[in-house]
Amino acid sequence: EQVDIVLVGAEAVVENGGCVNKLGTYALAACAKAHGKPFYVASESYKFARLYPLNQQDLPQMELLPPPSPTDTTTISTTKENKHNDNNNNNTTMAFVDTTTKSSSSFQPIELPPAVQVEHSPCDFTPAKFITLLFTDLGVLTPSAVSDELIRLYQ
Repeated sequence: EQVDIVLVGAEAVVENGGCVNKLGTYALAACAKAHGKPFYVASESYKFARLYPLNQQDLPQMELLPPPSPTDTTTISTTKENKHNDNNNNNTTMAFVDTTTKSSSSFQPIELPPAVQVEHSPCDFTPAKFITLLFTDLGVLTPSAVSDELIRLYQ
């Protein structure tokens, strides 16, 4: 209620007018839309990418990167355990660490069922439908104008 606008940066702006940014940007955009607040993205034109993702799963895989550093005081680490070299018993253990204390006894492993997959995406995709305007070095653009600018940039 006390927020007038939401302004974020972007790691990339894709051809359909959406943006790729740190994890949590999509949630901010969804909240802004739900509350009728404008959601603006600030980005330089060199960050325009000729990608056309429709959702989070369409982003290139970044599994080799470490998980993003948390912004709160809870760290999550995961390990895959293969018991007795049997592929049917792949379990993922998650340990939640309270980093506000120096004690190592705060590790509390949780066994997850084999069907649960843990994803460590360092970024997320915010669709163009949530973005009001983009502020760039080329001027103020609507999300639908990004494709035209990419055509001009890559001619």
